[in-house]
Amino acid sequence: MTRARPHFTLGTARIAPGSRRTVGLPVSVLSDHTPVTLSAHVVHGTREGPTIFVSGGVHGDEVIGVEIVRRLLKAPALSALRGTLIAVPIVNAFGFINHSRYLPDRRDLNRSFPGSPTGPLAARLAHLFMSEVVLRSDLGIDLHSAAVHRTNYPQVRIAPGVGQIEDFARTFGAPVIVHAPLRDGSLRQAARAAGREVLLYEAGEGLRFDELSVRAGVGGILRVMSHMKMIAARGVKPPRAHPQVCGSSKWLRAPMGGLLRIFRADGALVRAGEVMAAVSDPFGEEERDILAPFDGLILGRAVMPVVNEGDAVFHLGRVASVRAAETAMGDLGRQLDDDPMFDEDEII
Repeated sequence: MTRARPHFTLGTARIAPGSRRTVGLPVSVLSDHTPVTLSAHVVHGTREGPTIFVSGGVHGDEVIGVEIVRRLLKAPALSALRGTLIAVPIVNAFGFINHSRYLPDRRDLNRSFPGSPTGPLAARLAHLFMSEVVLRSDLGIDLHSAAVHRTNYPQVRIAPGVGQIEDFARTFGAPVIVHAPLRDGSLRQAARAAGREVLLYEAGEGLRFDELSVRAGVGGILRVMSHMKMIAARGVKPPRAHPQVCGSSKWLRAPMGGLLRIFRADGALVRAGEVMAAVSDPFGEEERDILAPFDGLILGRAVMPVVNEGDAVFHLGRVASVRAAETAMGDLGRQLDDDPMFDEDEII
């Protein structure tokens, strides 16, 4: 006779096998006595399997992750889940309410891990998330977008050196994998120090929804869950091509202040010396081009047409060969159109 799985405990809540529940973990009380919680939705499968977390809104203005989590929780595949999913659509409720990247004390939550139970607000929230969510999981997928007035092409960022996380990144199926070093105080760094790995998904723009980025995020999470045998492979489409791997990247900055005209979109491949944009003064008396310094793929770009000298305009990832990347990027671009929707009214 098969023994039933034990209940999953989060905070003071106990979630029975085969059930799901939203749990509020107390974080703080605002100055007007309004309580603030870290809300997590737990799907606890009837059969044994891994535990993963999916998080959005670590930066409160990055709302794409919130929408990805919402759609993920509606996926039919979760009805037969093996293991446990902890979904946290909004980690930084303070920033989300205020449409701000930061917490009320202007601290960046993603530079505050692993946190402390007695430190400032950011440290306390980071400590709660680490102890209740990260350390209960075998893998994490953290969802981000570009900052306000910039946009990112769908990409997964990982720190090189761990074979399994590279495998998960390829399984996710975003068009691009970027090797990005771990930053002090980041969730990825704290998780690795604790023996856990986190995939960082970057796509879209702060305070905006982008349909392709959302669907690519949902599809990628389902691929990883299928790869981990948490959900059935039926209906989960594998990537059409291998993602492009950018081992390094560089920010290209405005050479002068003025009006920015962008000639190449995010996700475009460019060759060394190609004109990517131009900056002109408001009178049209002076104009300077921004040239690609090497063969690369545009990982992100500014969306504001007004720039100051030194403003970041393009985030360019280095590719070994533009010609070799063209076919794969075309296949992966078509894949974004095919990633799943679960409602007929999902188009934004």
